[in-house]
Amino acid sequence: MAGEGSCMRGYIPILVALGILVCLVPSAGAITIDINATPKTPHIGDMVIISGNVTGLKTIAVYLYLVGQDLDPRGVILDNLNIPAGRGMFTTTPVNLEDGNWEYSWDTSVILGKLKPGKYTVYVLISPMDRYRFIPEEQATVDIMFLPSNKPENEVPLSPAIPVTAVFFAGLIVWCMAHRSGR
Repeated sequence: MAGEGSCMRGYIPILVALGILVCLVPSAGAITIDINATPKTPHIGDMVIISGNVTGLKTIAVYLYLVGQDLDPRGVILDNLNIPAGRGMFTTTPVNLEDGNWEYSWDTSVILGKLKPGKYTVYVLISPMDRYRFIPEEQATVDIMFLPSNKPENEVPLSPAIPVTAVFFAGLIVWCMAHRSGR
């Protein structure tokens, strides 16, 4: 019986330390994340600023992906519409640790893949999860309605026959010079 009291005395310092630790660690508030897009109705080829804020969590980055017509249903990264989001592939942007603000400049004139006129949704997440595995409270969305490009289509500067002809003549010149030096 004397051993039981000494055993309890060994736990008291641990319990006191845990109590102090619980009091010193601030309780985490609710995690919130928001997202905005400017403009919300851009033309394909325009710059779109996607921005927002994260509160209740210190994080160094947020993860973005796009969902829309003719795109992978899991979502795709913003710079290459051919790459599904998830498995480590996301568009990321840093978060200001002091105020939780973040911003991503999306130049839709230099993306890989075909962005068509229509409604698309940009997702922002605080953890790298695809569309089917994220935690709803840790994501936000913004809809963007893309209008047709107001810039003329890229014109092909040369006929495909011109480079082939140039290569032929360059080869002919090299051949002639090689045979001329053989005299």
